[in-house]
Amino acid sequence: MSAAGDGKVERDRPWIFRTYAGHSTAAESNKLYRGNLAKGQTGLSVAFDLPTQTGYDPDDLLARGEVGKVGVPVAHLGDMRTLFHEIPLERMNTSMTINATAPWLLSLYIAAADEQGADRKLLSGTTQNDIIKEYLSRGTYVFPPAPSLSLTTDVISWTYSNMPKWNPMNVCSYHLQEAGATPVQELSFALATAVAILDSMKASGAIPEEDFPKAVGRISFFVNAGMRFVTEMCKMRAFTELWDEICRERYGVEDERYRRFRYGVQVNSLGLTEPQPENNVYRILVEMLAVVLSKNARARAVQLPAWNEALGLPRPFDQQWSLRMQQILAYETDLLEYADIFDGSAEITRKVEDLKDEAREELARIDAMGGAVAAVESSYMKRKLVEANSARLAGIESGDQVVVGVNKWTETEPSPLAAGEDGGILTVPEHVEGEAIEKVKAWREARDQAAVDAAISELRAAAQEGRNIMEPSIAAAKAGVTTGEWGRTLREVFGEYRAPTGVGQSVSDDAGDLAAVRADVEAASEKLGRRLKFLVGKPGLDGHSNGAEQIAVRARDCGMEVVYEGIRLTPAQIVNAAVEEDVHVIGLSILSGSHLALVRDVMDLLRISGADDIPVVVGGIIPDEDAAQLKAMGIAAVYTPKDFQLTDIMADVVKIVGGSAEKAA
Repeated sequence: MSAAGDGKVERDRPWIFRTYAGHSTAAESNKLYRGNLAKGQTGLSVAFDLPTQTGYDPDDLLARGEVGKVGVPVAHLGDMRTLFHEIPLERMNTSMTINATAPWLLSLYIAAADEQGADRKLLSGTTQNDIIKEYLSRGTYVFPPAPSLSLTTDVISWTYSNMPKWNPMNVCSYHLQEAGATPVQELSFALATAVAILDSMKASGAIPEEDFPKAVGRISFFVNAGMRFVTEMCKMRAFTELWDEICRERYGVEDERYRRFRYGVQVNSLGLTEPQPENNVYRILVEMLAVVLSKNARARAVQLPAWNEALGLPRPFDQQWSLRMQQILAYETDLLEYADIFDGSAEITRKVEDLKDEAREELARIDAMGGAVAAVESSYMKRKLVEANSARLAGIESGDQVVVGVNKWTETEPSPLAAGEDGGILTVPEHVEGEAIEKVKAWREARDQAAVDAAISELRAAAQEGRNIMEPSIAAAKAGVTTGEWGRTLREVFGEYRAPTGVGQSVSDDAGDLAAVRADVEAASEKLGRRLKFLVGKPGLDGHSNGAEQIAVRARDCGMEVVYEGIRLTPAQIVNAAVEEDVHVIGLSILSGSHLALVRDVMDLLRISGADDIPVVVGGIIPDEDAAQLKAMGIAAVYTPKDFQLTDIMADVVKIVGGSAEKAA
């Protein structure tokens, strides 16, 4: 479509429409995918459960309570086969949000595509495969940085030769913003990650020098967009210009096609609210506009959260509602008929240049440290994110940052959206985990064990010798090796890693007056005969540590002694630490929906240890009926996203400790 003189150009093709989905079982998720595709979704975005993301089978001790909760469990080729039943992979664009175990899930995907008779060279999609941001925000890392980076480059070099339409690595700034990153931090930390990956790839020599620009052209990004519309849109324009600059100046990429900033987006979930959740529909729309209105910085693929994701898992209707939002903007408006509507704006240009200048300064700082990996290992980047998130929360607590329905205009009518029998969310039945355990046991019993042993032996040898991991992983997938066996084999070779928490060195940003709570902590400590000690624990595989970190920082700032050892602890490890450290209170942070099982285990172990006099509080995305069950287990208090005043929580904790001490006396 074109029209002379009115600014219109040939109508653009719309971006790929996605929803991020997967839950319960491969069969249930397949049904959801086929339903969404029938409604007009044009690509798939697979959410894997936490055991799959971190390399465990459903029957592993660490998988307890986590199976099928935040995504689909994929333990072996049979699950992957079921997941894509009647979905022709050769004609599908599939995004897989997978990082530490990306080579394995891609291998299972390839094995399933081979069974369908698909041409590997026609397979299109993306593996997120950005391990650096996992150390900083999302927490599904497994191995130390060096071998993790090597696995990333294995995927890049293998797909370059074998799957030329595949995006092997998706530099992901989305989770940086979810962890509190400012726009400048999102720009600089993501670009520093891309530089680290490209430098590593270049140094490996796996791709011929003359082909390197084409490999650069397959790197994509996955970004976030928040509520500050103008800033977020300018951030995207800054991203495109800085990436072009880096590709041209640092890597000598001459062809403009290979310097394009190709990105997908899911808009901000951090800002979705539990109070007045209907307001989230407007938030999601405004955030989407930031990544589609500017043609020169328009996303290639968009996936939107649902209005109720601060409450729990969205239902098919909720996902459809978000899909329709994209379709209405793309097909009912004239957005795609015009050139970039922001070109020539002095205000936009000024903001973009300011963001670029600040990002260049931060990139130079990280480069001087030795790059993104060094900035992770020194905890510099993590500490900066914890500080930025503290400042964000302080602004909400003080009211300087208005969140409608949370800290302003809180009077409300009951929401009919959440009034149904299901509470407005999808819940994963308790029997899913037990059934998954039985299925993986049956899978192991039915396979050719000799073939499995040979495949694992070859996988181990490739890891030990530094060979590309992809071919042995594909062979292992076809032999029937499980996700847990692949993960265990590489753990034995590479070892495991615990990333810095960023809590100990972070600079506090006092929200309001802490003096009263500090005085209460001093008084309580005097009565107790020593400093009030608070253990903050992250049981299970949930790596979203933002809340735990902020609680730990605020408790420290209120004068408590804090024990926080980071993510991915078993209930037994948490109870052992509580007993050994002789703490006065335990705070459990669980955002994956596994709170009932994990809290029950912690409480049982406290009783067995004779430490059930230690009060326990729990925070997370917890429906009211689950909160009632937790309190029936003996939990002293339950906090959800509506409890945003961290200082008030601290005052509450001091009272709980005081009450517990009086009972003991």
